[in-house]
Amino acid sequence: MAGVLLLGELRVASAQATCNSDALRTTCVSRLGDGFHFLKSYLIDSDNGTRDKVEYSYVFTRGTMYQINLCMANEAGPMTMVSILDGSRNKMATNKTDTQWVPVISFLCNATGIYYLQYTLENGASCAGSALGFQRPLKE
Repeated sequence: MAGVLLLGELRVASAQATCNSDALRTTCVSRLGDGFHFLKSYLIDSDNGTRDKVEYSYVFTRGTMYQINLCMANEAGPMTMVSILDGSRNKMATNKTDTQWVPVISFLCNATGIYYLQYTLENGASCAGSALGFQRPLKE
């Protein structure tokens, strides 16, 4: 009986280890909106459940629209929240409200500087990919 339980635990660990976030990143890049140019893609992996947040930094430019796409391994399963934090760590945008989340957010940068993309793996989410794109304002 103990061997059966151990085998079940090994299967869970193996399932978490098979995160193919490279494929998810590629999918996210292809989902950038019209007029958005690819900047960078990100791996979001819980490292076999040892962490629930992953953070990256990027310098944003004033007057530029940025778009962040999320692609989860299981679109119907647990979700990943992304928040954009400014250099003082104030939350500027997020893809989650009290009752829903969206897989794409757009953010118009009002001040050039370092920004943090903070990904929170919620309710057992363990694997995701993300893409960052930009769009320059139209010249008048």
